[in-house]
Amino acid sequence: MHTVSQYQEFVIEYLQSQLEVKEPKNLYEPIHYILGLGGKKIRPVLTIMSAEIFDVSYKKALPAALAVEIFHNFSLVHDDIMDDAPLRRGNTTVHEKWNTNTAILSGDAMLILAYQYFEFYEPKIFRKLAKLFSKTALRVCEGQQMDVDFETRQDVTISEYMKMIEYKTAVLVAAAIKMGAIIAEAATENADLIYDFGLNLGLAFQLQDDYLDAFGNPETFGKQLGGDIIENKKTYLYLKAMEYANEADKQKLADLFSTQLEDSTVKITEVKEIFVNSGASAATKKAIEEYTFKAFELLDQMNIKDDKRQILRAFGENLMGRKV
Repeated sequence: MHTVSQYQEFVIEYLQSQLEVKEPKNLYEPIHYILGLGGKKIRPVLTIMSAEIFDVSYKKALPAALAVEIFHNFSLVHDDIMDDAPLRRGNTTVHEKWNTNTAILSGDAMLILAYQYFEFYEPKIFRKLAKLFSKTALRVCEGQQMDVDFETRQDVTISEYMKMIEYKTAVLVAAAIKMGAIIAEAATENADLIYDFGLNLGLAFQLQDDYLDAFGNPETFGKQLGGDIIENKKTYLYLKAMEYANEADKQKLADLFSTQLEDSTVKITEVKEIFVNSGASAATKKAIEEYTFKAFELLDQMNIKDDKRQILRAFGENLMGRKV
């Protein structure tokens, strides 16, 4: 086994080895750009780490890891268009740097490229990977549509929101880690348990992302701080605030989330105050812990060596304590 930073290096080295300048440049340059913007490479790291958890070299899992990373970035390119986001990882988004049409087409090409990396595997493994990937990709699209729908709904429930982030974010984390198990031909029970471990970790990760969007450090967060508030997104923070706040703050929050202001500074400040005073921010932090600990409980059920179990636990703990 290796450290997380070593796995990140392995992913980056493999990614760089696969990038080649092709024509037309306006199709491939945006792909190279978004893939080169850094990021923590959490999903591909989980794929190659998982392979080694089940005693297969990380090298065998690199093509699947890159498929996951390319798909993830494809979804970000299209999400940024839909959100009209100016920044991604502290840099200009693809549609802003080029244009919307180019970003859409480059994103489409990334989806196709992602599938091509499964062709590195023998038919039996290919079928399992492609089946999981197709199901996951469709879930991500469903989750994104739910997210869009929620922006204009006033009756979104916590359970609906959790289903949305499960589909939009958590299923890809879960699929990424299960792919390593599939490539290593792990026992079905272990493969299913590590999927559920990834799913709960993914839920915790997205709740943490919601929290950091409002309360993160603008120097390190890499995205526009308060972006969810500006876009009137019904995040866990918002839903908990609407559940816990007094009537006056509930009405104020509803009013703030029904407007689009040119200068959102005051709106962000007032919304964050309600999040804190209502107890919504504390409830969100508690939920992050609960889903992380649920992931750890699943780890304890897996038939793997204790040292490898501890590596996955340390990864989850590190993720829970992230600031970016």
